[in-house]
Amino acid sequence: MMDFTQPQWVKHVLFHPFEGFEDLRWKKGGTLKYTAIIIVALFFALIAYDRWCGFQFRPLPDALFSVMPYIMQSVVYFGAWVLGNWAICTLLDGEGSMKNIAIYSSYALIPFIVSRFVDVILSHFLVQEEGIFFTVVYYVGLLWTVALLFSAIKAVHQYTFTKTVIAIILTLAAMLVILFLAVLLLSLFQKVYVFAYSIYTEILYRVRV
Repeated sequence: MMDFTQPQWVKHVLFHPFEGFEDLRWKKGGTLKYTAIIIVALFFALIAYDRWCGFQFRPLPDALFSVMPYIMQSVVYFGAWVLGNWAICTLLDGEGSMKNIAIYSSYALIPFIVSRFVDVILSHFLVQEEGIFFTVVYYVGLLWTVALLFSAIKAVHQYTFTKTVIAIILTLAAMLVILFLAVLLLSLFQKVYVFAYSIYTEILYRVRV
């Protein structure tokens, strides 16, 4: 097989997922640079969907906008997926490194990202009665991403079909545990910060008095 450029690798895995990720693994064709670009694109795709959709399809009022949920849905969730899958598949004798899990998983997200941007464009041309097209684009992108993600995990760890399903289910469970522990850790840091800041202000007050 010829050596591909990065855009060619992306096209290859998108349209030939079963052999594409296997080829990507053997040729070591992915890069973390593209992974970072894809995650940034996911971040902006989620924002674009909520902020720039036509008013008849916009799911979130402007007054409720906050950037934090989009960071959670893109960077944090993706990081939890990669970490959880690496931890689970290490126990299940998976062959994939954390780097490869991140690269392959990010490539699988491209159809979903594209579907979000396509929906934003369509929302300015469709009326509400034509919303079926809006929904179809979303589900095509989502199902395509799910299929790619399955192929990516199967290829990166060299699993059978059944073992891949088990690994994905356990990864989702691991994600919940990781996110739960992260929330507890952030809550603990917040309480420590508040406690330290209250001591600081009290000392500062005493010194001034």
